[in-house]
Amino acid sequence: MSDQISNKPFIGITLGDYNGIGPEVILKALEGNQLAKLCTPIIYGSLRVLNQYRNILEIKDWTLHGIQKPEQANPKLTNVITCWHDHQTEAAPGKITNEAGQGSLSSLKRAVDDLKAGKLSAIVTGPINKDNIQSEEFKFPGHTEYFASEFAVEDALMFMVSGDLRVGVLTGHIPLNQVTSQITPEKLSAKIEQMLKSLKDDFGIKKPRLAVLGLNPHAGENGLLGNEEIDIIQPVVKYFKEKGNLVVGPFPADGFFAAGTYKKYDAVLAMYHDQGLIPFKTLAFNEGVNFTAGLPIVRTSPDHGTAYNIAGKNEASPGSLLQAIYLACDVSRFRIENTENEKNALVSRPQQSESQHPAKSGGKQRFN
Repeated sequence: MSDQISNKPFIGITLGDYNGIGPEVILKALEGNQLAKLCTPIIYGSLRVLNQYRNILEIKDWTLHGIQKPEQANPKLTNVITCWHDHQTEAAPGKITNEAGQGSLSSLKRAVDDLKAGKLSAIVTGPINKDNIQSEEFKFPGHTEYFASEFAVEDALMFMVSGDLRVGVLTGHIPLNQVTSQITPEKLSAKIEQMLKSLKDDFGIKKPRLAVLGLNPHAGENGLLGNEEIDIIQPVVKYFKEKGNLVVGPFPADGFFAAGTYKKYDAVLAMYHDQGLIPFKTLAFNEGVNFTAGLPIVRTSPDHGTAYNIAGKNEASPGSLLQAIYLACDVSRFRIENTENEKNALVSRPQQSESQHPAKSGGKQRFN
C-alpha cells in the first residue's frame, strides 16, 4: 500500500442495492466533501444512479467526481467508479428488482478486487438484499460469509460496534433450528480467540474483558433448562481464565443488557444472531456498525438493511454509515501503526549470538 493511502486512507464504499436507502445515506454522509480531511472516499456503483438520487434529494451545490480507477481519485472530492454499463439504469426507490441486486454485486466485486490489489485501505459496504443478490457468483447468506470466502478465512466474526459497546455472535446467518448443533467447544474457543485478538489489534485494548452469554433461558438454570452451559460454555470460559484472560460467563441473556452489565466489559459474545443484535440495535440503531473481525483487510458496514419502505423519501439517517466510515479509518490506521511498531521493535531488539540463542544451545541459554 502506498504512502498516500497510508497517510490518508482510501475508503471504498459500495453502493449496495440502489433501490434501497444505500445511495441516500451515502450521499448524505459525504455531501459537500465533508470527510475529505479524514479520508479519500471512493464510491463503487453508478454515477448515473447517484445523480438520480441527488435530484430526488435536491442536493444541488455539490458534484461527484467520476473516475475509472482508484489511482485517479481526487483527495479533495467524492469519487465514483461506475461498475457496470449504466446508461440505461433507472433507480426505482422501494422496489425489489434483479437489476438492483446484480448492481450491488458488481459494485462489491469491483471494490473487493481493488482491495485485494492494495488500492484501498478499507471497504465500507452499503446494505444489500440478501435475496436478489444471489447468483452463481454470490451464494452466501450475507457480506460476512462472502468476505470470509474471498479472503480465505475459515470463519470470520460478525462484530457489532458502537463506541464502547461491542457485540459478537458465535453463530451468524443460519436458521435458528441449527444454532444448537453449531455450539461446540472448538467453535466457541475459536470465536473467543478472534474477539480477544481483534480487541487488542483493532481497538488497542491491551487486556480486554469479554463477557459470554448463555444459550438457554437463565443460562440453563444449572441444567434444568438445558445443558449447553454446563457441558460446553463453562468449560471453555474456565480454560481461557486459566490462561490469564479476562473472560467471564455464561451470563443469562435476558437481563444482561437491561441491567447495564455490558458496560463492565469491552465486548460481549452472544450465542446466536438475534440474541446479540436485538439488544445492540435497540441501544445503538442509528450509530451501530457491523465490523468483520478476523479478516486480513478492514471491512465495516452500517447496521441497517435496505429499508425499502423509506427509500427515496429523504427520511434515512446517515448516522450509521458515518460511524462505519469513521471506524474503517480508525482500524486501518491502527493496523498500520501496529505493523510499524512491530517492525521497529524487531529492529531495536538486541541480536543474540549463536551461543546465546536457545535454539543454538540445546534449548539452554548461557548467562554471563
